[in-house]
Amino acid sequence: MNKYGKKLREAIKDIDLKKSYSIEEAIATLKKVQTTKFDPSVELHMKVGIDLSKPEQNVRSTVVLPRGTGKKLKILAFVGDKDEKAAKDAGADFVGLEDLVEKVTKGWLGFDIAIATPEVMPKIAKVAKVLGSRGLMPNPKVGTVNPDVAKTVEDFKKGKIEFRSDSLAGIHAAFGKLSFSDADLLENFMKLYRAILAVKPSTLKGNYIKSVHISSTMGPGLKIDFSKIK
Repeated sequence: MNKYGKKLREAIKDIDLKKSYSIEEAIATLKKVQTTKFDPSVELHMKVGIDLSKPEQNVRSTVVLPRGTGKKLKILAFVGDKDEKAAKDAGADFVGLEDLVEKVTKGWLGFDIAIATPEVMPKIAKVAKVLGSRGLMPNPKVGTVNPDVAKTVEDFKKGKIEFRSDSLAGIHAAFGKLSFSDADLLENFMKLYRAILAVKPSTLKGNYIKSVHISSTMGPGLKIDFSKIK
């Protein structure tokens, strides 16, 4: 309890942090203990039973949250001349190729997601190290390299997110804002949760899901009884 600030300690004094909640109950509980002046994100924190020594068991994919993320993402599109109009019409915030590559090499990273068409990938290789170290390098495995640039931009604008396992076998992903209705947060959570289940590594032995928690930004983490999730 002491790890929380005074204001949050007061807000959660009647909350049982050792309890396992249903996902519906956990969402409702988080809304009761909001202490921030901004609209916090609601996040999934999952521990999975992958073997970290086996790269093929790493979990990584994307999902389109049906109720969106609540965030306005800035999307950069690395495209050739023929795809520039489609990218702009779909809502990409920055569109181009050589000029954007040059800006990135000089340290500019004023975007949240970078996408690219397959044919321009060799031309952005010079910024692969910079973007890769920040998780921004376009990658076909997560749908950020796609010949259909318009659909790619639209999907991310609508609420497409990436999730991946980290070096401690954890998966962390925001699935909405606390201001969302309970029903919208639940719908987003279920879509994300089922997407993670769908990419269970085929070589994994034992339990895939070890634990599930949800939290809000600067809020408490609540343990979810995932055995009751349908």
